[in-house]
Amino acid sequence: MAPQWQYQVRFDANDPAIAESIRRKVQEPALAQLFDILARHRAVPESQFDAFSEYVTTAEERGVEGYPLYQWTKATIQNLAKKEKYLKSFTLYVDGREVYAKTIADGLEADLQPFAASGLITRISKYDTNPENNPQPPQHGSDPG
Repeated sequence: MAPQWQYQVRFDANDPAIAESIRRKVQEPALAQLFDILARHRAVPESQFDAFSEYVTTAEERGVEGYPLYQWTKATIQNLAKKEKYLKSFTLYVDGREVYAKTIADGLEADLQPFAASGLITRISKYDTNPENNPQPPQHGSDPG
């Protein structure tokens, strides 16, 4: 029997102002349809920058030696170009889960397509948990790519 991979959907907002409104979950007219679609899927967007920042804060509170990506993540959020990139990038959590069934991811991806066509979203990505399809964590001390 083939493994049942889990999936995750991510998207990038088209500009910093839109991204900030999504991060703050501001219910403005330009985002009403997006938030309606996400609510229908029980999906919540989390800024990748915020997730990285939370990881760094947690590592610093609990001891960085237990967090193998601490140095890479901290360097990433301190790099202004990377910060700008990750402030516009969102991971979708469904029912509080980071990964979910393919059918859920496929539905989300399909329903987000009109926002990509309109330019509100610049990129939609779907990832699976198959290790062969995912990059390995950066080596200690490597450049935050």
